[in-house]
Order: sequence, then structure tokens, then C-alpha cells
Amino acid sequence: MCLYILDEESPSLRPPRGRPLGGATRWWLVQSLKSLQASLSKHGQTLVLRKGAAAKVIADVAVEIQASAVHWIESEVPTQSAVEHDVRRALDRVGISARSFPGDLLVKPASLRNKEGRGLRVFTPFWKRVLSLGDPPQPLPAPKKLKSGPVVASDDLASWNLEPTRPDWAIGLRETWTPGESAAQKRLHDFLENGIKGYASLRDRPDRDGTSRLSPHLRFGEISPRQVWYAANFAAARKPAIASDVGKFLSELGWREFSRHLLFDLPDLAEDNLQPSFDAFPWRRDAKALRAWQRGQTGYPIVDAGMRELWHTGVMHNRVRMVVASFLVKHLLLDWRHGEKWFWDTLVDADPGSNPASWQWVAGSGADAAPYFRVFNPVLQGEKFDPDGAYVAKWVPELAKLPPGLIHQPWEATPMELAAAGVALGKTYPEPIVDHKAARARALAAYAKTRGS
Repeated sequence: MCLYILDEESPSLRPPRGRPLGGATRWWLVQSLKSLQASLSKHGQTLVLRKGAAAKVIADVAVEIQASAVHWIESEVPTQSAVEHDVRRALDRVGISARSFPGDLLVKPASLRNKEGRGLRVFTPFWKRVLSLGDPPQPLPAPKKLKSGPVVASDDLASWNLEPTRPDWAIGLRETWTPGESAAQKRLHDFLENGIKGYASLRDRPDRDGTSRLSPHLRFGEISPRQVWYAANFAAARKPAIASDVGKFLSELGWREFSRHLLFDLPDLAEDNLQPSFDAFPWRRDAKALRAWQRGQTGYPIVDAGMRELWHTGVMHNRVRMVVASFLVKHLLLDWRHGEKWFWDTLVDADPGSNPASWQWVAGSGADAAPYFRVFNPVLQGEKFDPDGAYVAKWVPELAKLPPGLIHQPWEATPMELAAAGVALGKTYPEPIVDHKAARARALAAYAKTRGS
């Protein structure tokens, strides 16, 4: 019998360490479960849905159907590992075998330690260690047929109220995504067959379709990193010309792995600075600036385009994620935790490791952090990675008629050029909420003071 539990009650999943799924991931979960139900039905099985603390629900159901064993894929997320521990104890009390298997990561964090027994905190040596271990265990094929299990009560998925009603903010998510295992496998196949050539350079272009867009499928276990690993290496073996692109693609999978390993060592990664020196950083409080950033109304086109793409689609291009994160923590000097929480609620791929680890990387408080003095210039970033202005024109349509030389800095346009493009700064599109040069100087001073204290 296949059982899924919506667990928001286990002690380890409650605040402050645990936190519920964000709005976008709750929407994805519903679609993913519907897809899983349909897939299992084709194999002669049903999916039973229950809500409650996993240890109690699983033990109760296992006793009810007289199960001899319970199987699951291990999670290395600390809060989930604690739930698994509770499940084992509950099953042991009723005399039922518990069997778990690795599969969510390429390498178990506990098996990758330095001499001090701690995980590695710089990506390059970490990834070299992972590669030196060779191929992970090969994934097994799906069974062709599953025996139908006992008939037991199941919750109605709609009764969980995970999807938005009014207002329905998920319209863009439905337009953008098809959750589920079949869609994940198709996306991986199409990417490796038709999209990976040039990935090493095109992945930084938000105006191009140059990435795999597998992150939410990985986030929900609809496809495993082992499946991606073997499929990518098989593609490289067939087409040696794409080997370097495959290598870069797999290293991006490695960043997911690296972030999860960091989370293994620091379960409170979403709240605590990995580098304690940042505990004294002089973050500002500015609710108005934070709201402008969230709504894509900062007056910096590449930043606003990214934030609007996020709200509509539930994702944001990786290069733009770095730009908008840098803008929040360095131009606005607002605590990285504000950005992490916003992304947690709005990203369909909000991962408990990658999300906080990436925010801390940009802020300079995390592992393998970017140099603190690196403050992305949003104009130059836009001009370099969206040279024709197509990305900005798509997501900030009020600027679409400006020429490429001005679309990333509309304040440099003459009154005649603005009028011809139908742009009225301060009315149809905001003036920049902060001056780049002044903000950069303020950020560098704050970072220098923190590092010197």
C-alpha cells in the first residue's frame, strides 16, 4: 500500500526549526500528488492520503493492514530525519520492520567529512570529493505492476485546502508548469537531447531557454539526482561534443548537494549566519523598500523583471536570483532572511538547503561566500546577460518600447525618448529607489566594519 502523509504536527516540523510549506510549494504538492495517484492507478495501485504526525499515522495504518514492513526513501534534511527517527520508534513498538534507503542525494553527508569530522564548506573541493567517489548506485527501474493493497480510508486531497481560492494567484503557475514524474522525465530527456549544447554559457542568459528547469521536480522527488546523473553521463557518452556542458550541468546539481550537506551540519541555516561574525551586521529596517523589492518596483529593470517572473511563474532565472538577492542585501542593506522567507513562499523549487544556503552565499555570511566587496551593478548585469533587453521587455512590459541601450537604465533616456516609448518615470515606472553608487559605498562600509569588529 502506498501512503502519503501531510505532516504539519510532528515536533521537529513545528517552528522555530520546522516551518510549513510556502504557498507555491503547497500548490505544486497538490498537482504532484494528483500525478502520482494517476501513475499508481496505471500500475494497479492506489495512493492513500492521511494528515497528521507521521509516526502515529504510519504505525496506525501499518497495524490496521497488518503490514510486515514499512519502506521509505531517506531524507537528509534534519527536521525530516527527526521524523524518520520517530517513525522507526513507533514501528518498533508495534513490532513492524522499518526499512529506509538512500536516494535523495548522490552522497550521504555523514560519509563526506573533513579531518575534524565536519562537512566541507567550500564548493570546489567538495565537488571534487564527490566526483572522486565515482558513480552513485544506479537507480532501479519502476515496477511494471503493483499488487493492490487493502482498502483503507483516505483523505480527500481537496480537503487539505492547499491551493489558493480567492484571489487565485496560481494562474501563472498553471500556465508554466506540469508537475509530476512523467513531466520531469520528459523535461530531462528533452533538455539532454535538444537543450544542453552551449549550457555552460547560455545558462547565464535569462533571455534564452538555456536551463533544465528541473529544480522543482528534484525538490519534490519526482526525479532523483541519481537519475539525472546517469542520464546526463549517458548523453555525454553518446555525444562527446556536449561533455563539457554536461560537466557544468552536473556541477549545478552539485550545488544542490552542497547546500544539503551544509544544512546537515547547520539545521538552522535559514535563521543562523553560518559565519557568526555576521551576527553584528548593521541591517536596516525599511518596510517600504522591502515591499518595493517584493513587488518588482525598485526602478532597476533587471531586478524588477526577476521579481515579477518569480511571482508569475514560481521560479526565477539563476543569474537573476543572484542579482535580486545582491540588490536586497547590499543596495538596500536589508537582512537576507527577508529575502529567504519571500523566496520560500513564492518559489515552486524552494528547497530547505539550497534556498538559505544561496541567500547566505550572496550576503557573505555563508559558506564559500562571494567576496563581501562584490556588489552586483544591476545595470551592467542587465546589459551583459540580457543584451537585447528581451527578458526585461517580457516581464516589465511598460519599458518594452525602449531601445536595448536604454531599457536597463531608463533614467538615462531623454524626455523625447521616454515619451516615444510611452514611459513616464515616477508614474508608469518608478524612479530608482536607491542610487547605485551611494548604496555600494554604504554596503562596503558596513561590510568592512563587520569584518573588522
